[in-house]
Amino acid sequence: MIIQIPEQLVINTGTTIITFLMVFVIQQSQNKDTMAMQLKLNELISSSKTASNRLVDIEDLTEDELIVLKRYYVKLAKLAEADAELHTTHSIDEAKNVHQSKKKGVE
Repeated sequence: MIIQIPEQLVINTGTTIITFLMVFVIQQSQNKDTMAMQLKLNELISSSKTASNRLVDIEDLTEDELIVLKRYYVKLAKLAEADAELHTTHSIDEAKNVHQSKKKGVE
């Protein structure tokens, strides 16, 4: 007795396997691109004298640590918003000090 497999089952199985392989290939490519981008950003951060080294390898931080850093940036954004100067910059570590020294210099 010969068992016949319906053509639709063969087509569906083949399509599923091809889809799985394509998703795997695309994901591997995206992972490589993401890693390259992270390395480039780390190089830019580490080469800048005023950039905070806390941001190097930030992708390895826990969610709680990322939330703490986000709070710093929210505070930094509020300080920058209060400044009338468009080109004013602050680093995450010295935002309050720079802001206060600018206020003292203006008065």
